[in-house]
Amino acid sequence: MSPTFRALSNANYRRYAAGALVSNVGTWMQRVAQDWLVLVLTGSGAALGVVTGLQFLPFLLLSPLAGVVADRVPKRWLLQVTNVAMAVPAVVLGLLAVTGQVQIWHVYVLALVLGVASAFDAPARQSFVSEIVGPDDLTNAVGLNSASFNTARIIGPALAGLLIAAFGAGAVGTGWVILLNGLSYAAPVLTLRALDGAALRTPDRVPRRPGQVREGVAYVRGRPDLLLILGIVFFAGTFGLNFQMTSALMATEVFGRGPTEYGLLGTFLAVGSLAGSLMAARRPHVRHRLVVGAAVAFGALEMVAGLAPSYLTFALLCPLLGLAALTMITSANAHLQLHTDPVMRGRVMALYMMIFIGGTPLGAPLIGWVGETWGARWTLLVGGAATVVGTLLSAALFLGLRRVLTALRAPGSLIPRVWDDQAVARARKQLPETGPASAATHCPPPPRDRGGTVLRATRPTSGASNAG
Repeated sequence: MSPTFRALSNANYRRYAAGALVSNVGTWMQRVAQDWLVLVLTGSGAALGVVTGLQFLPFLLLSPLAGVVADRVPKRWLLQVTNVAMAVPAVVLGLLAVTGQVQIWHVYVLALVLGVASAFDAPARQSFVSEIVGPDDLTNAVGLNSASFNTARIIGPALAGLLIAAFGAGAVGTGWVILLNGLSYAAPVLTLRALDGAALRTPDRVPRRPGQVREGVAYVRGRPDLLLILGIVFFAGTFGLNFQMTSALMATEVFGRGPTEYGLLGTFLAVGSLAGSLMAARRPHVRHRLVVGAAVAFGALEMVAGLAPSYLTFALLCPLLGLAALTMITSANAHLQLHTDPVMRGRVMALYMMIFIGGTPLGAPLIGWVGETWGARWTLLVGGAATVVGTLLSAALFLGLRRVLTALRAPGSLIPRVWDDQAVARARKQLPETGPASAATHCPPPPRDRGGTVLRATRPTSGASNAG
């Protein structure tokens, strides 16, 4: 099998990926339909920002708790529950729209409910991949997950635009599209139930006890390499990655286009995102400089897109934007999973999702206000500039911490050293002993340099450490 698709040799991963693809198509259809519904009801960019913010607000408030739940509860069961929970608000909103009863406050409330379910789904879904495939295929699987997501991003928006236009471009048309998304959640539930449980690499569950959220925060505080990644994704996620709002404003206000052309912008963006995902799937190692470079390139391209003179020019820039954005996202995701201890992975990925997606409630209303006040072009100019400046500040902080922090197990001269072996040791002490297999899972992390990179001179003691 081609190195690009090697994770698909795993039967469990093939099933999981198939269900995720169907659900992702439905998700992208609803994103377009929901945004168009808000514009039909209000015609306001600020209202669009409020809906986006409400949908992602739970990531900011609930992600730490969701990460603890992901480490305590079997992720396979948890993901089935969260998919059902995400289907309910989609079906309700779709029925309200189809029957002509929908009002903007309905959209606000149901976006918030969907966000709560999504907040518990995300850390479990992100960390579950490492239970399906081994560490040697984890980077490939992360890239293929993004490829699946962006294949759906090509199909979903275009299909949604065509269906909305076919049903009259009003609230009723958006309702049928949203209902289809509600039905699509059946696919991941069925494929999760079909997985071979004996082939999963399920770690020991962390028992319930006080202080588990603090342990996750302490673990990240002592890792400058993780802090760099989280800083970059905060600025990009909060200010730069608001495409569902900025594209709608550019399509309608600047270029005077309808739902079909708006849906096609999402498709053009996804073409570049898919290319970035497949390139990530072939990449055996992830380095900090790749994440930094991709984030700066993305911010710069977003500012150029804000100055695009025509719809065609803007559409041609979308694939480049997607390529840069997905290179940044997949590299950041893979780095965190490969360089995080298994007993901490759910909590670290929850912090990642809290910062990456949870920043949207802060940025989306602000970017929406910018568009309402100064025009749609400024949403891209401000978002791109904030991404570039934030990335460079995060890189400068990372370099400063590398110089200040001392060697492993020695105290830092700037911040308290709360390192892997302290936070992880407390988590491991609570895990039950299960014999040799457990010992292999619970072995201590390998020595790292001051940047958090595994020292090559020492043979790795666990598969998750073999990151490069």
